Amino acid sequence: MAAPSSSMSMRVSGSSTRSTFSHQPPSHPVSCPVSSRYHQQHHHNGHLFSRTISSSTFAKREQVRRLKAANLDSANLSSDDRDSSSPSRSSQTNGMSSPPSTSSQDEWMEWADANGFNVDAFGESVDGDLHYADVECLVPPVLNPFDGNEGPSQLDTLWENGTGSDCAVQEPPLPVAPDDVNRWVASTSLKSETSYPFGSTGRGIFCSRTLNLRSIKVLGYDMDYTLVHYDVDQWEGRAYDYAKEQLRKTGCPVEGLSFDSEMVIRGLVVDKKLGNLVKPDRFGMVKRSSHGTRMMSTAECRQTYGRESVDLSDNRWVFLNTLFSVSEATLYAQMVDRLDSEEDGSGGWWGHDIKCYESLWRTVSKALFYTHVEGELKAEIIRDPAKFVEVDPQNALALLDQKRAGKKLLLITNSDYVYTQRIMEYAYDPYLPDDMTWRDLFDVTVVSSAKPNFFANSRNLVYEVATEDGLLRPTMRYEQGGVFAGGSARMIEESLGVSGDQILYVGDHIYTDVSVAKVNLQWRTCLVVRELEREVEALEKMAPLRVALKRYMNEKERVSDAFNSMRLELTRRMTTEMWDRDGEILGPSDLPELHDVPETELREGLVKMMAYMEALDAVISKMLGRDGSLFNTRWGYISLAGLNDKSHLTRQVEKYADIYTSRVSNFLHYTPFMYFRSPSQSLAHDRKRWSGQSRSDMRATVANTPGELI
Repeated sequence: MAAPSSSMSMRVSGSSTRSTFSHQPPSHPVSCPVSSRYHQQHHHNGHLFSRTISSSTFAKREQVRRLKAANLDSANLSSDDRDSSSPSRSSQTNGMSSPPSTSSQDEWMEWADANGFNVDAFGESVDGDLHYADVECLVPPVLNPFDGNEGPSQLDTLWENGTGSDCAVQEPPLPVAPDDVNRWVASTSLKSETSYPFGSTGRGIFCSRTLNLRSIKVLGYDMDYTLVHYDVDQWEGRAYDYAKEQLRKTGCPVEGLSFDSEMVIRGLVVDKKLGNLVKPDRFGMVKRSSHGTRMMSTAECRQTYGRESVDLSDNRWVFLNTLFSVSEATLYAQMVDRLDSEEDGSGGWWGHDIKCYESLWRTVSKALFYTHVEGELKAEIIRDPAKFVEVDPQNALALLDQKRAGKKLLLITNSDYVYTQRIMEYAYDPYLPDDMTWRDLFDVTVVSSAKPNFFANSRNLVYEVATEDGLLRPTMRYEQGGVFAGGSARMIEESLGVSGDQILYVGDHIYTDVSVAKVNLQWRTCLVVRELEREVEALEKMAPLRVALKRYMNEKERVSDAFNSMRLELTRRMTTEMWDRDGEILGPSDLPELHDVPETELREGLVKMMAYMEALDAVISKMLGRDGSLFNTRWGYISLAGLNDKSHLTRQVEKYADIYTSRVSNFLHYTPFMYFRSPSQSLAHDRKRWSGQSRSDMRATVANTPGELI
C-alpha cells in the first residue's frame, strides 16, 4: 500500500481516540535513513500526542488498522463495540470483503491476502523476519497493556524529553494482561520459550536469526539423519566395516582394527598434511588435537599449531560436517597409526602409492565412497531397518501439523528411490492415519538430488519416478504429489511459485544442506544436531564443576593482577630513569601504598603469590580436563572450545543456520505458527553494561570463597 501524499484521517466509530496523519515536518529535528516521514498525532480526551514515523511504517500500520477495524465487532475489543447500538464496522471496510466469522487461521490468511494485506491476523509481517507491529498496532487502545486505560500507549511519550544523546528514556511499567487473556494462555498447551519439549532443554529449537514460521510457505527436509535418525553405533559401525574390507582387499594392514564411536565427534577438522584431527575455536585457533589416535598434549598442540589457524578454504583441512563423517575419520586416525609404524622405506607404504598423510586420506575416503556406491550397506539396512533406524513416532505428527497449517512439504534427499521408499515406509507409515502413506505428506519428493549441486546448478536434468521399482522418465518440471530424481532448487521455486525466505530447509549437513542453500538461494535454514540432547544433559550435570572452575579462574585473575602490580613496582625501583633528581617516582603509581614496602618483602610476596598461582593452575588444569568428559572424554563438547569460547562448529551454525534443534519432532511443541526470536548477542563490553559491576567488583563476588585447593 503506497503512502498517501495528502492528509488523511481515520476515526473508528465508538472510540474517542482519533489518529491523524499529515505529510509535514516534525516539530523537532529527527535523524532518519528514509527520505519521506509522516507526523502522527493522537487526539485523546482533549490532549494531543505526537511522534514522527517513516512512510513505510505508516503504510504497514495503516494496513493493520484496516485489519483491526474490519474485525472489531467479532473481536469484542471495547465496551462501545459490544453495545448493540454501536455502528457496524463492516460498513467501514472501504470495499473490502467481509472478514471471516471463524477463528480459522487459514481463512484469516486467505482473507488478508485477498484484500492486499501483507500482515497476518496478528498484525505481524508475513514477509520474513521483520516484526514491525508495535504496541499500538497489536493492541487496541482499550487493551493498552501498560495502564489498562483507553488512549495512546505510554511508549509514545517516552521520546518527548529531548533528542539524540540528551534524550532521557523512562522505563515503562510492566504490561498487565486482561484476565480473559491470561485464562486462555493458561489453558492452552503452548509453552514459553523457556519451557522445552518433554522437560528437556536439549529438545528445544534454538534461534540464531529471527524466523517467523507464519512467513514460511514451504518446508523442505533431508532424509538421512534428519527425517530418519540412525543408530550411530550400528549404521556407522557397518559403514566402517565395509570400508575396512575395501582397504583389506587392496592390501592395507587393517587386522585388529575396530570401530570406536567415541574417538571422533562432529565438528572436528582433519589436517591432511600432518595426519591430525584438531578441534578449533570460532577463530580457527586449535584447542585440542590428536595425531592418529593419540591425543596431543597442550604443549605439543601449541608447538604444532601456535602460529597458524584453521582455514577451511584451504584444501589442507577437511571439516567433519555430519555424523556420516564419524566412521571415515575414525578409520583414518587408526590408519595413521599403522602408517607411522609400518613404513617400508621404499617411499611408500604397503606396496601402495601412499607417500604421505594426504594420500592416505584419499585412500580411506575412496574406500568409504565405494561402500556407499556399491550399495551393500544400504541393501543390508533395507533387509532389516529395525536394526539401524531409531523411529520417532512424533516426527509424523509434526509434519501433519505443518501440512494442515497450509505449508507445502518437500523431501529432498541424495538417497535413491528404492532405499527412500523402504526407509520412509518403515519410519512413517505406521504412525499416519490409515488412509495415508509417507508420500501423501510431501507435495514434492526429490530423490538422488545430488546435493550440494542441487542448490548450486539450475540446469540439472530432472526425471519422474514412473514405477515402484524406480524406473525413470524425463520431465520438464516438478508436479504436485510426484516423486522425481535430480533437478534443482531453482526448479522447485518455479514449480511452487515461491523463493528465498519463503522456504525453510531442514537438514543435518552443515555444508550440503545448510550453507549452500543459504548462500546461493537465501533459503531459511534449520540444522538438525542430534548430539545436542546429550550435550545439554552433560552441561547441566557439569554445572557445579563449571561454577567452581570459574571461581578458581576469577581467584587466579585477582591474585595475578596484584602480582603484576607488585612486579611493576619492583621494576620501577630497579630502573634509575624512572626516578627524578629528588628521588621521587616519575609519574603516578597504581599502588602508592607499596612505596614504603621494603624490596625484600616485595620479593618474598611475589614468591608466595607465584606458588599460590601455580597451585591454582594445577587445580584449574585438572578441572578443565574433566569439563566436557561426560559428553566425550577426548574432545569435550561439540559447541565449546574451552570454558568460555565457542567451537568452530558453533560459528558455522550461527552463520548459516537460522535455527537448530536435535530432531524434527521438536517442531511439534512449537506449532507451525511459531515466531522464533534470536537472543540478545553479547559483546565483551556488555559484561559491565548489563551487570553494572566493574571488573574488580565481579571478581570480588566470587573471590571471597574460592574453595580449597584439591
